[in-house]
Formats: sequence, structure tokens, C-alpha cells
Amino acid sequence: MTDHHQSTRGKPRVALVTCADLPDLDPDDRLLLDPLARRGVTADVLDWADPGADWPAYDLAVLRSPWDYALRRDEFVAWASRVPTLANPADVVRWNTDKRYLAELSAAGVPTVPTSWVAPGEDWQPPAASGEYVVKPAVSAGSQDTGRYDLADPHHRELAVAHVRRLSDAGRLTMVQPYLDAVDTAGETALLYLAGPDGPTFSHAIRKGPMLTGPDLGVDGLHRPEQITARTATAAQLAVAERALAAVPGGSGRLLYARVDLIPGPDGAPFLVELELTEPSLFLGHADGAADRLADAILLHLARAAG
Repeated sequence: MTDHHQSTRGKPRVALVTCADLPDLDPDDRLLLDPLARRGVTADVLDWADPGADWPAYDLAVLRSPWDYALRRDEFVAWASRVPTLANPADVVRWNTDKRYLAELSAAGVPTVPTSWVAPGEDWQPPAASGEYVVKPAVSAGSQDTGRYDLADPHHRELAVAHVRRLSDAGRLTMVQPYLDAVDTAGETALLYLAGPDGPTFSHAIRKGPMLTGPDLGVDGLHRPEQITARTATAAQLAVAERALAAVPGGSGRLLYARVDLIPGPDGAPFLVELELTEPSLFLGHADGAADRLADAILLHLARAAG
């Protein structure tokens, strides 16, 4: 754990929140350290589960890479509620760490990937029609416990049923979604927003290559390997992102950052896959000035917290 508890009188102190597996942050997040230092901000890197961390000593705690929370979400949400100044706020963390929020966004008119939900203990059989489907838990990070199944293949049908049963036996709510095959060519688009004076402001976009190649075989580490390149957002993608942000409970003006993940639907129009408000990778290294923009957004939140 990186710790800098020397005297910092007169300097704002920010905790960058990570997990035990990433004691020095994800490499992309380390790009934020110099811009914060140049702005006179002292930044410490702390594990969210560290029982010795003094969270009230910080002017702001910024969630960055606490990616081990998925199997102990209740503990994580309870911790978030005890941190005095957390970005993004604890009620947003509670809402956003359970992907049932997608049903709320869909009801609000945001185009989302159609999703079926399988509760623990509920029997599930694959649809009779062929086609590819994705099975994953409603609480997850880094594409953990996620698989892609071709229902025209009898073996894949068996594996899909076994995957749902495995999640159910662990007491986890399961999501089943049609696989949008446009991701194999177009990839996934992530739109990154950072806090501005008038609310979330678009910063940059990236393309993420397809990651699901077949049934769930487990993931080494905290997340699947990603293929990331810069991308120019389209007007249609920006419009869907704005609709999603407008539907955030409590308003999007409180957010330090947001990531809107989109995939083309069957007609090519963008569908929301996830609205990442808790601990998303922000891909600061893929856009000029992104780390400086995030540092400025943190200064804005510090000023708001100071009243």
C-alpha cells in the first residue's frame, strides 16, 4: 500500500481507492498521480478493505480499482456508506453494483440489451430457438463468471444450463442476454464522462475489442484481457449516453465520472450494455489530456465538498 501520511497542511488530501491485488493502482490510473501533484493535491492509494485506513482524514475518496468486491458486495456497499466523501457517492454505488439497474434504465426509455433474470433457486432452460446468448451474474466486475453460448450446439446448451445452476447455487442472480454479434466487427464503444461545472461532460471514447469467445472457463486475474483503441463517438452514441445519464437516480450532477458502454443492436443503433458509475477503467492513456481533465474534475469535487 502506498502511504504518504506526512504533514500536508494546506494541501487537499485525496484517497485513490483500490484493492489488495492492485496496491499501486492499475497502470492507467497511475497516470492521474502527476496531474494531481501539479495541482497541489496529495494523493494516497488505499485498499478499500484496509481496516486501518482513516477515511475521515481525506477530503475526498475516489473509487478507482476496488475490483475484488463482486463476491462480497454487501461488505463493499456497507463500507461505501461509511466513507464521508466518496466519489461516486455511496447511494450510486449501491444502485450501480447490481445490474438490475438496467431494467430501470430500460423502463426510462434507454435502449438496452434485452435481459432475462434468473433468481437463485429458479429453474431455467435455454430458449427453444437457436442463437447465441450471454450468461453472467448481476453482480460482477471484469467479465468474471461470464460466458457466451451457441444454443444451436447441444453441448453449449448443457454448459449454459450448468452455468446458470452454478450461479444459482452460489445464491447469485443471473442475467441472460442475446449476444449482439455486431460486437465481433464493430467492437464495444465506451464513452467517458467527467464532472464539469454543469454536470457530466464528454471527455473521450474508446473501442474495446470482443472478449467473449465461448463458454465461461474462468478468468486469470481481476478481469479479462482487453484490446483498447481510441474511437470517435457518433451523435447516436452520444444521444444514448445522455439519456442514460439523465436517468441516474438522484441526478447525474453528483458524479465525478461515468462510463457508458454501447454495442450496435440488430439494426445498427446503439444499445446500452452497462452504465459504469462505480469503478470503471477510464482509459486515461488513450486520449490526450484525459488525466488532466480527471484531475480538474477532482478539484471541482473538492471545492464542492469544502462548501
